[in-house]
Amino acid sequence: MRKLIILTLMAATVLPTTAMAQSNREVRQDRRELRQEQRELNDAHRRGDRGDIRDERRDVRGARQELREDVRDRNRRWGRNDWNGYRNQNRALYSRGNWRAPFRYNAFRPGVRIGASYYGPRYFINDPWRYRLAPVGYNQRWVRHYNDVLLVDTRRGVVIDVIRNFYW
Repeated sequence: MRKLIILTLMAATVLPTTAMAQSNREVRQDRRELRQEQRELNDAHRRGDRGDIRDERRDVRGARQELREDVRDRNRRWGRNDWNGYRNQNRALYSRGNWRAPFRYNAFRPGVRIGASYYGPRYFINDPWRYRLAPVGYNQRWVRHYNDVLLVDTRRGVVIDVIRNFYW
């Protein structure tokens, strides 16, 4: 019985990480396909054939739509937008409070590399489930930056996701 319980607990912790990796893989694949379609559209522009250009534009539009749908599905699956309605009901939890940083505010975007001082242990959100934030992967942390919340890859210092005006 003990082995069964331990095995169940191990499976419960590994399964969400595997599902998240799979959805991230789908999004990466769609981005690759979009880049490929864009390259083909650029080639069609160079050749100058109107029929090819029209077909390639249609393909690019389809690839963009597929990417948007996969990102939306991934966000919905991991509760990316659950916090918004919850925040309106629990304003005190999301109040800014007396919080100051030793550096000035920067509006970070996903993909930007930031310095380690911005995502030090002092700025970690240690209980993201309390704020209804999505679970994080390996070497990732939710970090507070003034009123914004950043999902940072702590190994490389790259911003993965940004939620602006998270705190009131």
